Amino acid sequence: MLNNKRFLAIIPARAGSKRLKNKNILNFAGHPLISWTINSSINSKYIDKTIVSTDSAVIKKIALDYGAEVPFKRPKYLSNDLATRDEVIQHAINFFNEKKQDKFDYIIYLQPTSPLRNESHIDDAIEYMLEKNANAIVSVCKLDHPVEWTGILPNSKDMSDFINSKNFQTRSQDFPIRHRLNGAIYICSTINFSELNSVFLRENIYAYIMPQNVSIDIDEKNDLVVAESILKSQN
Repeated sequence: MLNNKRFLAIIPARAGSKRLKNKNILNFAGHPLISWTINSSINSKYIDKTIVSTDSAVIKKIALDYGAEVPFKRPKYLSNDLATRDEVIQHAINFFNEKKQDKFDYIIYLQPTSPLRNESHIDDAIEYMLEKNANAIVSVCKLDHPVEWTGILPNSKDMSDFINSKNFQTRSQDFPIRHRLNGAIYICSTINFSELNSVFLRENIYAYIMPQNVSIDIDEKNDLVVAESILKSQN
């Protein structure tokens, strides 16, 4: 709780994963991947309740072992590749509304695939949100390379139209700085979320900028290797 506002952390972790099998519970530096996000949420100064939304009995046991709550089993229609982040969030909000158990002013969506995001980032983002008097905060990080140096390759791999000559001759530091979503932290007013069914509000939403080295989103095996290497360098 902060300024009499209550915060619910939702950690999504379904069983299926196409690109990296069982990625939510893969070993990461000696612990299941999801445990790093659970720990960062529980260790937050401001989060009042940490829940895991899952359809898996295995993930449920791990979540409980590491101190999270698993108050419901995620239904099948929200456990496939087509289920969206916002549907998972709304399902959790509806659960607490129907049970009339707890009232939360804000939801914090924490993907388990961001193990280098810790409680300090979460607390900093919450404080920043209240400082800005924002209704929503989404974490981002700076892009590694200018988008002007990217293009679409045809099947022939012909690069004659890949980059225009002006962009090719421009130094990287002379392009405007751009940022990307890093998937680590989404915070939104519960009321505003329910009105739009989205954390991406049309107004009063701000970016929380995180360093690139903690913005790795585990999606492939190589991401695990890189993230573990960064973690070791920080210790």
